Amino acid sequence: MRALIVIDVQNDFCPGGQLAVNGGDEIIDGINALMPEFDAVVLTQDWHPKGHNSFATSHGATPFSSIELPYGPQTLWPDHCIQGTTGAAFHSPLNTDAADVIIRKGTNPAIDSYSAFFENDQETPTGLEGWLEVRGIGELTFVGLATDYCVAWSALDAKRLGFDVSVQTELCRAIDLDGSLASAIDTMRQAEIKVV
Repeated sequence: MRALIVIDVQNDFCPGGQLAVNGGDEIIDGINALMPEFDAVVLTQDWHPKGHNSFATSHGATPFSSIELPYGPQTLWPDHCIQGTTGAAFHSPLNTDAADVIIRKGTNPAIDSYSAFFENDQETPTGLEGWLEVRGIGELTFVGLATDYCVAWSALDAKRLGFDVSVQTELCRAIDLDGSLASAIDTMRQAEIKVV
């Protein structure tokens, strides 16, 4: 059984959004076209409370700077994907009706959550692993935003959990902060993830 995992195709990550990924809206038609080829479709949704600990404004800091938090280093982001806002909504052309489940992440105000499987403490689960196991799904294909953060962290966690993992990079876009894209691609390949 195969699932398509669509990561964070939300308004704030698309052009005009608070944390826009260059070309983030260009991948949506391709993702929609791919959905019928899979046994299940999972959408993830960044869903932060106001004043989240990963926001630069919460620390009086400059966006894209970094601080150390109890769970490790944290990039500080512009305020984005705040629960219930237009920015947090899925980008409208995305076929949300095809989703079997939506996993919301980043809801804990103290811990960021890039991965679809765990918060950034690498311990607190989102519940996605159990949902996939109950349905007998062993093969996962990742697409979405952004390649070098939420897509890569999700794919690496999936591989660590024993899933057969591929990433379709033509249906992803990256933030590419200080070489983060090349680093993420290299890390995924070293983990024996199929980077297509």
